[in-house]
Amino acid sequence: MTLTSTQATPLDHDEVEAIRADFPILHRTVGDGAQLVYLDSGATSQRPRQVLQAEYDFATTSYSAVHRGAHTLASEATDAFEAARETVARFVGVPTDGVVWTRNATEGLNVLAAALTDPEAGQYTLKPGDEVLVTEMEHHANLVPWQRAAARSGATLRWIPLTDAGRLDLATVDGLINERTKVVAFAHASNVLGTINPVAELVAKAKAVGALTILDACQSVPHLPVDLGALGVDAAVFSGHKMLGPTGIGVLAARPGLLDALPPVLTGGSMVERVTMETATFREAPQRFEAGTPPVAQAVALRAAVDYLDRVGMDRIAAREHQLAQLLLDGVDSVAGVRVIGPNDAENRTATVAFEVEGVHPHDVGQVLDAAGVAVRVGHHCAQPVHRRFGVNASSRASAYLYTTDADVERFVQALGSVRGFFGRS
Repeated sequence: MTLTSTQATPLDHDEVEAIRADFPILHRTVGDGAQLVYLDSGATSQRPRQVLQAEYDFATTSYSAVHRGAHTLASEATDAFEAARETVARFVGVPTDGVVWTRNATEGLNVLAAALTDPEAGQYTLKPGDEVLVTEMEHHANLVPWQRAAARSGATLRWIPLTDAGRLDLATVDGLINERTKVVAFAHASNVLGTINPVAELVAKAKAVGALTILDACQSVPHLPVDLGALGVDAAVFSGHKMLGPTGIGVLAARPGLLDALPPVLTGGSMVERVTMETATFREAPQRFEAGTPPVAQAVALRAAVDYLDRVGMDRIAAREHQLAQLLLDGVDSVAGVRVIGPNDAENRTATVAFEVEGVHPHDVGQVLDAAGVAVRVGHHCAQPVHRRFGVNASSRASAYLYTTDADVERFVQALGSVRGFFGRS
């Protein structure tokens, strides 16, 4: 599903206001007393009191190590930890044993890339002559690990280029996916351009040559209904802190058959079955990939975040964000001397809009907006090749979420309209 779906009714004004009431931080002021307008959810979303309370309640009633004790707290903590795994697995349409807890999505991608260079991965091990395919729009987290995997294994890294409109050049795909392609790793949605990619089409072409498909779902799982099982990807990653949850926890979701075939990358406690002074055997997935003390409290909080999103309804969130994407694009387009980087229409894109202000550095743009109470992202957003493709070193980025109001967008556009005048540009 994309954000262009018309099957769901968007959240209305009163519902958005009720949601905002759950987020204490949205009611603070910044700078010289300006009411906060938070448009940096693509980097980190804010957390509702229900998520904060869930973590507090766990910490004050059941906090303990998991899988290691017979006492009451250990049992309660383990139950809460595994219940979180079940909830997240259902949310994205994978079996419970297909969910591996990581520190973040970046770690999940690094685990996959490292495992695929290990000879113990068998048929999945990358070797000279193999090819790994990514795209020109990738976040560094889904590019640099594959660069290193290619360098270590002797495989060749290739990529799908971008069109001037900020979408994948699908006309090149048939020439790039071939019998040598072993991995196709790509973003579901770009963290810079907002572009939503055609997952089903890319997965079908990869499957036709027997290649693994790995999806960076960081910018999709928080914003639209995502069923990884239906999409048919072999593995996907996403982060808790982008979907109303805490930092310090991410998810590597994969079909169990793949996880069972891959060797562990991190070793130590919790993931072992039997250890002698000479050898060790490892537990089955997902535990074989969860060495050390896991993020228990964070998992409990992430479960509360998923429950919150479920209550609101991901289809309705997606429909609302389609409206917000159009509002942001129309607003940016109305300001002279400002250029959208990426698709300039709301079809098949998220409510994440990167832009360039003529003659003004993005960091200066961010400071002027911040003085007006508007928080946006500035820089290259861990995606330097994307910016290089569009002839800029950096950009400013506004990214909305379910708690963003029409008034927030209006405040942003008003502040953006003052930027060039502040620096004497006309």
